[in-house]
Amino acid sequence: MAQDGIAGINEANQKVRSYFDAGTQLMYAVGALLGLIGAVKVYQKWNAGDQDTGKVAAAWFGSCVFLVVVATVIKSFFGV
Repeated sequence: MAQDGIAGINEANQKVRSYFDAGTQLMYAVGALLGLIGAVKVYQKWNAGDQDTGKVAAAWFGSCVFLVVVATVIKSFFGV
């Protein structure tokens, strides 16, 4: 009976780990998409002469860096 439980846990572990590669690739893609959208938003603000362009650029850049770092940490933490 205990062997069935261990086998089930190991199977669940393998299934969850199999999703990490696709998940990290998805996070990289979302980060790239957000980077493009952010670049357009910053460009629009810059052309309009807004004073808070630097703040907006930092916020968009920070969100993209966060996504890439999280994807990399997940990939390295779980050893996938």
